[in-house]
Amino acid sequence: METPDTIYVSPDIRSSRFMDIHGNICTRLVAPAGPITLSADFVVWDSGEADPVRPDARQVPIEELPEEALLYLLASRYCEVDRMTPLALSLFGSTKPGWERVQAIVDYTHQRIAFGYGHARPTRTAWEAHEERVGVCRDFAHLAVTLCRCMNVPARYCAGYLGDIGVPPMDSPMDFSAWFEAYIGDEWMTFDARHNTPRIGRIPMARGRDATDVAITTAFTPIDLIQFKVITEECQFQPASAYEADTGERPRRLSGLA
Repeated sequence: METPDTIYVSPDIRSSRFMDIHGNICTRLVAPAGPITLSADFVVWDSGEADPVRPDARQVPIEELPEEALLYLLASRYCEVDRMTPLALSLFGSTKPGWERVQAIVDYTHQRIAFGYGHARPTRTAWEAHEERVGVCRDFAHLAVTLCRCMNVPARYCAGYLGDIGVPPMDSPMDFSAWFEAYIGDEWMTFDARHNTPRIGRIPMARGRDATDVAITTAFTPIDLIQFKVITEECQFQPASAYEADTGERPRRLSGLA
């Protein structure tokens, strides 16, 4: 981070920060009756490199998985691993374990679901997305995560910022984005079933079992969303370190407002 990722609350009320079981930093507050605004404005230093591609990444045997990865093999609220395992085995049982298998799952999900903001539904599960064949980025991520888990590949849901860097700008309002990470090659690797192509400037903000764990806000009383805006842009900057000055590299920095 180039600047603090502070959550600003208006009206000014007391809030606290804590870390959840997935390592995400969360802000907790008691909102008064009436309108309330939550916002953030920050700059992130990005390498400018596209998502890595590693076709040689192996599938890690279950007995070799780190303990923290085991959670991401289990079924969760939106990912019905038990229900979808027979389908996954029939589709991907003959694929080569590792990168090739995960990429086959991503290709299948990308082709299976038609994207459209009008298709958004907060209760749609991976199975329902598969059968309805429509959805938004969270539905692509849920289906791919579920199919990976069915094939004993730990997979976790990711939410964050993804600006139009290195691709033609989209003629629609910006939004938060969802993708996933699969544990192959002894590390967590990024995959995006909606776009199905390496992207530049992907900024993960939260990771979890599914969208339940990484919701933008979680309220414990009925609320009405009046306005929602996300801005993710590449910004110009001057080299801030001796390394940059010596190498002449200009890593990208991104700003966001929610």
